[in-house]
Amino acid sequence: MEAPETLTKADLSRHLMEHLEFGKADTDLLVRTFLASIIASLRAGEGVELRGFGSFRLRDRRARQGRNPRSGENIQVAPKRVVYFKLGKELRTKLIEE
Repeated sequence: MEAPETLTKADLSRHLMEHLEFGKADTDLLVRTFLASIIASLRAGEGVELRGFGSFRLRDRRARQGRNPRSGENIQVAPKRVVYFKLGKELRTKLIEE
């Protein structure tokens, strides 16, 4: 089975360049700035909501008992923060209908 295609930052930049008639440097800066804004908000403990698309939030995972799959021994998994993405209603509708 072939791996599905993935949209990369370069693809997104190229798409914006075609539709907005900006230069490559401008669209690269636009994409980098947009992603940096999301990262900065999450680092500050804030959520990011893109109406119709979805929202990014940080969630805390508590420490837990895990198992090393190679050796089978029990290990302690440390608590951590993970990014959680929740689909917006409009995106969910478009993905289900099409």
